[in-house]
Amino acid sequence: MPDLSLRELLDLDRRHVWHPYGPMPGRQEPLVVESASGVRLHMAGGSGELVDGMSSWWSAIHGYNHPVLNDAARGQLERMSHVMFGGLTHEPAVRLAKRLVDISPEGLEHVFLADSGSVSVEVAVKMCLQHWRSLGRPAKQRLLTWRGGYHGDTWQPMSVCDPEGGMHELWQGVLHRQVFADAPPAGYEESYAAHLRELIGRHADELAAVIVEPVVQGAGGMRFHSPAYLRVLREACDAHDVLLVFDEIATGFGRTGTLFAAEHAGVTPDVMCVGKALTGGYLTMAATLCTARVAEGISRGEVPVLAHGPTFMGNPLAAAVACASIDLLLGQDWQTEVKRIEAGLREGLAEASSMPGVRDVRVLGAIGVVQLDHEVDMAAATAAAVREGVWLRPFRDLVYTMPPYVTGDEDVARIARAVRAAAQEG
Repeated sequence: MPDLSLRELLDLDRRHVWHPYGPMPGRQEPLVVESASGVRLHMAGGSGELVDGMSSWWSAIHGYNHPVLNDAARGQLERMSHVMFGGLTHEPAVRLAKRLVDISPEGLEHVFLADSGSVSVEVAVKMCLQHWRSLGRPAKQRLLTWRGGYHGDTWQPMSVCDPEGGMHELWQGVLHRQVFADAPPAGYEESYAAHLRELIGRHADELAAVIVEPVVQGAGGMRFHSPAYLRVLREACDAHDVLLVFDEIATGFGRTGTLFAAEHAGVTPDVMCVGKALTGGYLTMAATLCTARVAEGISRGEVPVLAHGPTFMGNPLAAAVACASIDLLLGQDWQTEVKRIEAGLREGLAEASSMPGVRDVRVLGAIGVVQLDHEVDMAAATAAAVREGVWLRPFRDLVYTMPPYVTGDEDVARIARAVRAAAQEG
C-alpha cells in the first residue's frame, strides 16, 4: 500500500478499524500518533506533541522508545521472536518466571505466562475451579468480589466486574451469577469488614475464590480502599477454605507506591495476576502466579494438568522485554520517583477540590483522580486536555492520570493543569 495522507488514513480508520468501546463505523475522529519518545506522543500532520498522562493505559511506566528496552527487543529478535511453549522452553521465559517469583509476595511459586491481563484472570479463575474439582469439591464454583471492580473484557472476568453501571451491564442474565459484596469504603469500617466475613461464611460451600483488585479499583471507578480489608479477606478465606485472588494488573510494578499493592497489607494471595506494565508497554504479556497449594491441588485430579495453553504463551520477545523492564525498574530508585509524582499530583490537583461539579479528588502513588458529579463530556474534556498539551482519556464521571514514572516535575504540573482543565470543560 502506498504512503497514506493523514486524511486517507483517518478515512480508512473510520471505515475499517474498530476502536475499544467504540461504534462501527467510528463517529469521533481519533488523533493520529506518528511516533513517541520519553513521555511525549508526536502527532501526525505537524500537529505538535502531547505529554502522555495515561502511560498507554497504565503500561508504559518507562516512557517510550527506551534504549534499554529497545536493545532487549532487538537482541531477542536476532535469536528468535517466537517458539511454541508446548514441549519446549527458553531462557527468556524461565528468567521472567524466576524474576516474578523473586519479587512477588512470599509463597507465590508457580508462574503461568498469558497473553493479556484479561486472559490471566481467566487462567486464575480456571486454576481455582480446577483446584476444587480435583479435590472432589465441584460445588465450589462461584466467585465473590466487591462492587466497583473491573477485571477485563473476556467471559469470566466480565462476570466479576460490577454488574450494575459497569461496562459489562449488557451481559446480565447471560454471565455466570457471582456473589457481590458492597463496594469497599475508602477508610476502614468494622461494619464493612463484618459484611465481608458474613458473605464469605454464608457462601463458603459454593465459593471457589474471592477475587479483588487490592487497594485501587481501576477501570471500574478509580476508587481507593483501606489495605486492612485485604487482611480481612485473607483471614476469612482461610477460615472458610476459600482461595484468594488478587488482580494486580493495574496496581503491579510500583503504581501505588509499593511494588505490588498487596504489600500495603502484608498479605499473600493464593493466586495473583499481573500484566500491563509487565513489559513496560512494549508487548502484550501477562502472568498468573499461584502458591504450591493451588498447583498441588490441581495435580491430584483426574485431569492433573491446568487445561490452558495459548498459542503465544511464553513469547520469547515479550519475555525478554519484560525481564529488561523489571530490571530497569528495580535498578533505580523507583519509589522516590513515584513519591515525587504523587507529591506533584497532590499539589497540582488540590485546587480542583473547589471547582464546580467536582465530587472528589484523590491521589495515591502515581495515580491522580478527579471525580465529577456528572458524566464527563469526553469530547470536550479531551479537547481541553489537548489544548494544555496533554493526552488524557476520561471515562464515566472521571478525569484521571497515571503518568510514566519518568515524567519530570514540569510535565507532572502540566498534566495536573490538563486534568483540571478537562474537569472544568467536561
